[in-house]
Amino acid sequence: MSTSSESEAFYNKLRAQLYDTALWPSEYLYKFIVSTDSNKIERVESLFNNMGAVINTKESKNGKYTSISINVKMKNPDAVIEKYKEVTEKVEGVISL
Repeated sequence: MSTSSESEAFYNKLRAQLYDTALWPSEYLYKFIVSTDSNKIERVESLFNNMGAVINTKESKNGKYTSISINVKMKNPDAVIEKYKEVTEKVEGVISL
């Protein structure tokens, strides 16, 4: 996101979509991409500790990037968005999908 107003618009749209498409609490699938760096991968995974998350990682074909899929039960759309914000604040260079 290039500006905070753009990211807020994105999160507001996501919040509305989540309220429209699921009954909460609900399972949510997060997808992140980081450069293949064990510290970054561990940092993303650690943010979901003690949440009962199922985490899968997969390296890109050339090994430069790693995708991280995290399936976890979340309380509501606001909790989903707060977790996205936490990950992007605490892990440099992470891409949220």
